[in-house]
Amino acid sequence: MIVDSSKWKHVFKLDPDKEISDESLDRICLSGTDAIIVGGSSGVTFDNTVDLLSRIRGYEVPCVLEVSDSEAIVPGFDLFFIPMVLNAEDPDWILGRHHEAIKEYGAMMDWNEILVEGYVILHADSTAAKITRARTGLSERDVQAYARMAEHLLHLPIFYIEYSGTFGDMDLIRSTKRVLETTRLFYGGGIDGPEKARMAAEAADTIVVGNLIYEDLERALETVQALI
Repeated sequence: MIVDSSKWKHVFKLDPDKEISDESLDRICLSGTDAIIVGGSSGVTFDNTVDLLSRIRGYEVPCVLEVSDSEAIVPGFDLFFIPMVLNAEDPDWILGRHHEAIKEYGAMMDWNEILVEGYVILHADSTAAKITRARTGLSERDVQAYARMAEHLLHLPIFYIEYSGTFGDMDLIRSTKRVLETTRLFYGGGIDGPEKARMAAEAADTIVVGNLIYEDLERALETVQALI
C-alpha cells in the first residue's frame, strides 16, 4: 500500500499497552479516519505491538508505527514515524536513541517507509514530557523557532505539537502553522469530542486522537465525522 501522510486530516493513535476490544477496534478501523498510529510513551513491547498490528491488518486503513523503543520495532507497518523531541533536555530523545537503532538496523531499513517527526512536547505533567525531560515552558517564538528548525534546518516532513493530557493553546498552533510552508503540522492532546476536534483541525493540518478512544469511544468516533 502506497501511503501519503501529507493528505491526512484525522488520525487515531492506539497504544499497544492498553486494552481495546475487537468490537471497538472494528469501529475505529472502519470510522473513516485517515490512518492509525500505533505507539505510546511507556509499556510498548515487541509482543504487544505485533499483537495490535495483526488485529489492525485485517482492515484497509493505513497503519503506522511510531517508534519509541528500538526493541519494539515490528516489520509490516505501512510507515514508520521516528520522533525527534526537539525540546528534550535528555539528548537521547533528540539523536541518541536514533543513532543506536540505526547502528543496529540501518542496513535493513527501507528509508522510503520512514518519516521523522520533529516533536515539541508542551504539557509538563505528561508521561512523554517526564521521560524526555522536555523543556515545556516555551514562548510562542520558541515554538515557532523549533518549527522553522524542523522545516528549514532538518527538512522534516512533520512538526508535531503534543499537549498529551490537556487541550493546548490554539492561538499558538495557528501562529506556528503560519510559519510553516511545506512541513505538515500535527497536533495532539486533549481532544475530547467533535467540538475540540474542529477547533484543532482549523488550527493544525492533522489532528491526532488517542486517549479519548479508551475514555469514550462514541465521542472519539464523533471526531472523525466532525471533520467531514
